[in-house]
Amino acid sequence: MGKPVVAIIGRPNVGKSTLFNRLTGSRTAVVADHPGVTRDRLYRDVEWNRCTFTLVDTGGLFLEDPEFGEHVRAQVQKAIEEADLIIFVVDGRVGPTTEEEEIARLLRREGKETVLAVNKVDHFKNSQVAYDFLALGLGEPVPISALHGLNVDELLDRVVALFPHAAYEDLEEGEGRRVAVVGRPNVGKSSLVNALLKEDRVIVSEVPGTTRDAIDTFLKKDDRTYIIVDTSGIRRRSRVAPGVERFSVIRSLKAINRADVVLFVLDATQGVVEQDKKIGGYLEEAGKGLIIIINKWDLIKKDGDEVKQYDLVRSELDFLFYAPILYVSALTGKGVDRVLDVVDYVAAEREKRIGTGNLNNWLSEAVYLNPPPSSKGQELKIYYAVQAGVKPPVFVFFVNNPELVHFSYRRYLEHQLRKTYGFEGTPVRLVFRARRR
Repeated sequence: MGKPVVAIIGRPNVGKSTLFNRLTGSRTAVVADHPGVTRDRLYRDVEWNRCTFTLVDTGGLFLEDPEFGEHVRAQVQKAIEEADLIIFVVDGRVGPTTEEEEIARLLRREGKETVLAVNKVDHFKNSQVAYDFLALGLGEPVPISALHGLNVDELLDRVVALFPHAAYEDLEEGEGRRVAVVGRPNVGKSSLVNALLKEDRVIVSEVPGTTRDAIDTFLKKDDRTYIIVDTSGIRRRSRVAPGVERFSVIRSLKAINRADVVLFVLDATQGVVEQDKKIGGYLEEAGKGLIIIINKWDLIKKDGDEVKQYDLVRSELDFLFYAPILYVSALTGKGVDRVLDVVDYVAAEREKRIGTGNLNNWLSEAVYLNPPPSSKGQELKIYYAVQAGVKPPVFVFFVNNPELVHFSYRRYLEHQLRKTYGFEGTPVRLVFRARRR
C-alpha cells in the first residue's frame, strides 16, 4: 500500500501547527517535503518505528472560522475523507467544547480511525485532565505537550499502531520489548547488561538508538526479543559537568521515557543513598514498569539478616512498594537468569485490563468493607469506575465531589485494587472525577 495519510484537525489555538512542527522536527525523521503544496496545507513525510506516513497540517484550513457553521463542518468532512487516520487535537486547559463534541460525532459516524491528543499538558502530574475528554467517545486520550515534547512518542506509537501491517518496512529481526538499565554511576549497570548478554548468548546486532546519544542492543532468549538500553549513571545535578557528562544524564532520562520496563540498579555494598531516592522518584512519576536490582550481592556477608536487608530497601524506597526486588551478582552471574522472566511478568502487569463489570463488582465490595469517610459533614459517594488506560494502568472513579477523597481512602482503594488484580511492578493511577449531572 502507499504511505498512510494522517491529518491533524482541531479548533483554532489548540496547538495543531506546534504539534506538526514537533512531529516533523529533528526528533522524528523528516523524509521529504512535498512540492506544490497550497498555502492552506503543508505535507511532510514522517518516519517512526520503521513506518513512514504523510502528515497533513490543516492549521490554515480547518476550524479557523469564528463560528462553527456548515462551511466549517464541510471542511472537517473533507479532512476525514482524505485521511487514513485523524489526530484530533484538543486543549487540555479548556476542556471539551460543543464544537469538539460535534467533530467527535462526525468522526464516530464516519468510523474513521482517530487518535485524540489532549495538548498543553505540560507535566505528568497534570495528565489526569485528559480523562475529561473520555466523554467525546473517541477512546483513550493521549495527554501531550506539543511545545515541550511531553509524551509525543506515545502519541506516535498510538498512530502507527493503527496502520495496516503493509504500511511498515520489513522489521529487522530483534524488534522487541524495550528495557532501560538505569542507576547511579558505578553500581554495575554495564556489568549487568554484559551478564544478560552472556547468559543468553545471542546478540542480534547493535544499532543506533532512536535518539542520537544512545545505543540499543538487541538480544533473544528462546522466542522472546528484547532491546536493552545501557546508559551512563545519573549523577546529582551539582556533580554534572558541562559537556559529555551532562549528555549522559539526558541519555538516562530519555532511556527511561522510551522504556517498557526499567531495571533500577542499586549497589548492595552502599545501600540506598539520597540520589537513589531521587532517581526512584523520577521513575515513579514516569509510570514505567519497574524492577529494583540489588547488584554486587556476592560482596555482602551472609549472616542470616537478608530479610532485614530487604526490609531496609523497602523502607528507604517505600514509594516504590510495588516494584519487585531481585538480588544479583553481575560479576558471578548469580540471579541474572531470572531478570528477563521478571521483565516479561512486569510488562504483562503494566498492560493488564480489567473489564468494567468486573471492576465495579470489586468496587462495590471494597466500599462495603470500608465505606468512604465523611468530610465536613459531606459524604463521599463513589458511583462507578472505569479503566481508562494501560502502561501504566489508569482508573477513573466517578464521584459526587472529588475534593472529598482523602489520601488515606485513595491509598485504601489502590491497596484493594492490587490485592485483587496484582499490578506488580507498575504504578497504578487513580483519578477521581465529578459525575456530570
